[in-house]
Amino acid sequence: MPFELPDNLHPDCAPIAWMLGTWRGNGHGDYPTIEKFEFGQELIFTHDGRPFFHYMARAWVVDGEGNKVRDAAIETGFVRCKPEGKVEVVMAHNTGFTEIWYGTAGEARMEIVTDAIARTETAKEYTGGKRLYGYVEGDLLYAFDMAAMGQALQPHIWARLQRQ
Repeated sequence: MPFELPDNLHPDCAPIAWMLGTWRGNGHGDYPTIEKFEFGQELIFTHDGRPFFHYMARAWVVDGEGNKVRDAAIETGFVRCKPEGKVEVVMAHNTGFTEIWYGTAGEARMEIVTDAIARTETAKEYTGGKRLYGYVEGDLLYAFDMAAMGQALQPHIWARLQRQ
């Protein structure tokens, strides 16, 4: 699907302009403390001319045939673009976490790592993360590595999403 840059794109957002829009697709999850799973996901990145994108994502667990089994994670936040491809991300999750991430963007990719994590008293233990987003063959590919439940930072979920 063709993509056009918005006329009001803030210059600091240029390195991640390719992310704008709605993306949908499928992914896989794994971690030592849970069973492997497959999921569907939708990511939405919007922009209003200021130096940030609003981000919203929702996911649902699917069975082997791709049928929805149940709703899963929801997250929302802001990707705050800074000069020279620097990004700050503020994110909140339905599972009881809020995070601050820092990273860089450029050459059709964005890589961020957690700086601070806060959680509610009922949220599971989660101590760190790393995310990589890339624009590959017209699709959005991403991977999320996580440190949680006494485990070291390691792959947790990855997906390939198509622009809608």
